[in-house]
Amino acid sequence: MGSYIPSNETQRQEMLDAIGLAKVDELYSQVPSDLILSGGPNIPEGKSELSVSRLMSKMAEENVVFPSVFRGAGAYRHYIPSIVNAIVSKETFVTAYTPYQAEISQGILQSIFEYQTMICQLTGMETANASVYDGATAAAEAVAMCRDRKRTKALVSAAAHPDVIETIKTYCWASDAEVELIPVKDGVTDLAALESMLDAGTACVYIQQPNYYGLLEDGEKAGETAHGQGAKYVMGVNPIAAAILKTPAECGADIAVGEGQPLGMPLSFGGPYLGFMAANKAMTRKLPGRIVGETKDSNGERAFVLTLQAREQHIRREKASSNICSNQALCAMTAAVYMAAMGPDGMKEAAAQSMSKAHYLASCLGKIKGFELMYKGEYFHEFVTGCPCDSDELLKHLASKGILGGLPVSDGILWCTTEMNTKEEMDYLISLVKEVCG
Repeated sequence: MGSYIPSNETQRQEMLDAIGLAKVDELYSQVPSDLILSGGPNIPEGKSELSVSRLMSKMAEENVVFPSVFRGAGAYRHYIPSIVNAIVSKETFVTAYTPYQAEISQGILQSIFEYQTMICQLTGMETANASVYDGATAAAEAVAMCRDRKRTKALVSAAAHPDVIETIKTYCWASDAEVELIPVKDGVTDLAALESMLDAGTACVYIQQPNYYGLLEDGEKAGETAHGQGAKYVMGVNPIAAAILKTPAECGADIAVGEGQPLGMPLSFGGPYLGFMAANKAMTRKLPGRIVGETKDSNGERAFVLTLQAREQHIRREKASSNICSNQALCAMTAAVYMAAMGPDGMKEAAAQSMSKAHYLASCLGKIKGFELMYKGEYFHEFVTGCPCDSDELLKHLASKGILGGLPVSDGILWCTTEMNTKEEMDYLISLVKEVCG
């Protein structure tokens, strides 16, 4: 790519020196080595466009798309109504990246406004922004919203998704802010420990609902505990589960965030996704990125505008609590179309089926010795079981039969179901587990 970058080698080295790195490869130190393609795609020079296309297509055939998926851990396979892709594939939406010259971008502004409205309805909060990059970013941005001169520490549940925890830590490291993990007890956040950890320097408490192990947290008590010491309360929520659980607003949350991928976006080998953010009225002016508002034009007609955007994000960046100036417009549009197509009843049905199928699978697995539930709490559509045999061997056997099994975790295997999993698939999974471990 060197020839396409408008900087020379000396300038690039100066930039690396400024951030304490020796070479560009160090920027990817967090990426597992087996995922890094060293030396390029190994295509011989002098190939025609057609030859290269054939080579790349052949490489792509090595990707495996499992017909049956029992793994979640942050990204979930839900049914996507055909109307969703039919609408968002229209070139007027695909090409409209973001509302520069906002007044003449009424179409994209309205789509964002409708998305914000639905996120507010889903979370019970009073305002929402136009989206951020992903759920982990949304959580980290929410923590940043809560800090002030006297309160800088964030207490984060150790039962939250590991990627979310790491992203929050990265943001706080860059801001010289402290992060402490709230211990886990029996698979859920230890609220007694939380109470002892709160002090006058605590800016916020972050709890994930359901948590990484699929268990339901006592969201209301966590909020009461945080507010009792003057800290803000941030809830990370699964948007499908939110259709049937108490809303973050009902749990007393000041900010609700989450990963929007379940709202009409396929797994797609990891993206693109979006992060949603919503807040109560008191926190509205601290929301990062864009917020679209409704107004009336000079003729008294309904119109949309960009509103409440902190100027520090653009021209006084050193004073800004956030430097996000963009949004995932097409993904947010996708989420809005999905929620409109499904409606409240459709989303409740997807949530109810996901939950009931998880309980069916857990009960069947629990009849196999060693696969009992590791935690006894209530859960949504994910759960952890033990694994008496070699988990790698088991998952490899499932993969050979077209099944992506659960995710190995420290205490066993994290399984997941959605409305996409049929009883026949689950019964077949059980038979294969018995073959290997029964």
